[in-house]
Amino acid sequence: MEELLEILEEIEAGVDYENCETLIDDGYLDSLSIISLVAEIEERFDVQIPTVEIVPDNFNSAKALWDLIVRLQEEG
Repeated sequence: MEELLEILEEIEAGVDYENCETLIDDGYLDSLSIISLVAEIEERFDVQIPTVEIVPDNFNSAKALWDLIVRLQEEG
């Protein structure tokens, strides 16, 4: 989770990622930052994020993103 928080901070600094649950709804993450985020996550965590998983529910909080990463790693 710590590495994910670092990635998020690199993309958009100054957000309370540990507590924010409205990253997309409040505009902290836009379409370009999501593309960057997906690329970084896929590279650092060795997962492929299917297009169907790129939905607000999976990207509105760091916890939701972490849950997605763990699930994708487990599915292998």
